[in-house]
Amino acid sequence: MTDLSVQREGMPVIDRSRLIFWGVAILTAVLVISPLAPIIVQAFLDRPLYMSDAGLTLDNFARLFREAGMLGIFLNTLYFAVLTMAVAQVFGAVMAVIIGRTNLPGRQWIGEIFVWPLFVSNLVIAFGWFTMYGPSGFITLAVRSWIGVEPWNLYSLTGMGVVAGLSQAPLAYLMCLGAVTKADAQLESAARSVGAGPFRALWSVTVPMMRPALIYSAVLNFVIGIEMLAIPLLFGGPSGIQTVTTFLYDQGINAAVRPEYGIVGAAAIILLMLVAFLVWLQGFLMKGSGRFVTVRGKASRPSVLDLGRWRWALFALVFAFVFLTIIAIFAGIFLRSAVTFLTPLVPFWKLLTTANFEMIFSSANYVRSIVNSVVIALVGGLIGTAFVALIALVARRSEFRFARPLEYLALFPRALPGIIAGLGFFYAVVWVPGLDLIRGTIWILMLAFILRYIPIGFGAIAPALSQVGDELDKGARIAGADWLTTVSRIVLPILKPALFSCFALLFIHFFKEYVTAAFLFQPGSEIIGTTMLQLVAQGDNGPVSALATIQVIITAVFVFLARRLLGARIYG
Repeated sequence: MTDLSVQREGMPVIDRSRLIFWGVAILTAVLVISPLAPIIVQAFLDRPLYMSDAGLTLDNFARLFREAGMLGIFLNTLYFAVLTMAVAQVFGAVMAVIIGRTNLPGRQWIGEIFVWPLFVSNLVIAFGWFTMYGPSGFITLAVRSWIGVEPWNLYSLTGMGVVAGLSQAPLAYLMCLGAVTKADAQLESAARSVGAGPFRALWSVTVPMMRPALIYSAVLNFVIGIEMLAIPLLFGGPSGIQTVTTFLYDQGINAAVRPEYGIVGAAAIILLMLVAFLVWLQGFLMKGSGRFVTVRGKASRPSVLDLGRWRWALFALVFAFVFLTIIAIFAGIFLRSAVTFLTPLVPFWKLLTTANFEMIFSSANYVRSIVNSVVIALVGGLIGTAFVALIALVARRSEFRFARPLEYLALFPRALPGIIAGLGFFYAVVWVPGLDLIRGTIWILMLAFILRYIPIGFGAIAPALSQVGDELDKGARIAGADWLTTVSRIVLPILKPALFSCFALLFIHFFKEYVTAAFLFQPGSEIIGTTMLQLVAQGDNGPVSALATIQVIITAVFVFLARRLLGARIYG
């Protein structure tokens, strides 16, 4: 028997494991390259890439920078991303220390509430902020009636950045929480033994140990700020403030005569290069993180900081923050969906109505968007989980000579903003013959979503796979089993909890995704996010709230079932 074939009845039979290795590698490469190639080509063409007389040019980049206000758009994007990152890191890190290392009353359920924004799209969060803190928002009107002025302005670049930062603070919180709860208690004890008080020991020892988590989450939140669409679109659009993503969205979809494909391609390449550099920078900065490792073979549990008489004062402060930035946002969405209009001047129970939900469920388009979202999340999550599991097994558990390049290729979509993934697939279906078969269907959305979130799924499976000793594989191979038999009968059953977690994560991300679908959906393939975008543009706030409420409820039910029935780890 050779690695490549065996002889059976005089005919060579190719090793099925090798077929799987190459099949997974080729499919991954095609999936990753599909949205990139047409964007790169389009950036250097003087006409839409589907036109046969299109010629090469560099003028798209020159026209991009000659575009009126383009420098301001890039500066807006930079300022918005920096402010998003700063606000997210400050509030996320502080909450991680308070929840993870103090005896704050109710810290467990406060921590659960604090991560709610991660389960829904930024579009839902943005609309919640608009409902409560917009110019005609419930809280805004209440405060204005008390003090006579409006103390904030969400329709400004700073207001947008604060909203985005608060919506991303839970991400920084989760990453920092692991660092503060796993710190070596002996280090703090050593600081206390030389006279440091509990707060000084926490500040001098534990907080510096958060540096890798802070660096990782800071770069990640900066990238999210650069590629975010919902908040700049909802709050920046009416006030004429543009970022790169809203520019791409407007030029790619809302251009008056026809989209400026060349300029859009050039801008997309610049955005892609910037995000790819930031992802590389993230990895580079994390190279020295090993010196911050404090969890060794000997178990230790960090002590909880006793807040003493300040416990309830801090609880009141933390609860007020969580209430105003999270609970009120979701409450505003729910309330707005059930009233004709929302105002503090009239008791909401006098305005109750079911008209918004009746409008949603009486429209075939709106119902179809809900059904499509569930089908894409369910079927796409299952397909994505199977595909990511194969990638992880080939990359981490095989003799495939290109295993390492395959892993790098699978993780590359971390540097692929959702708007570019959607734009790239849109170009691909109009450029590549045969792809018209899936154009405007939910299948193209599934493909785009799977590509977008391969790194998320890989991150759920790879750590669990690394904990499975390779002696199990070796024993099976010695007994005569090939690679496929070994991983299907031995490795995969052990990975069931990780596979469930991968599916749960993909379901949640697929269900809340909307940016990637903005360029790809057509009548018949609408999803909740794209329908909400259309309703927001029309100013139909009631139906938007109803759809957002439905999305939140379905997500909450799924998270509950995934954690209780499947034992899936959604976070932490």
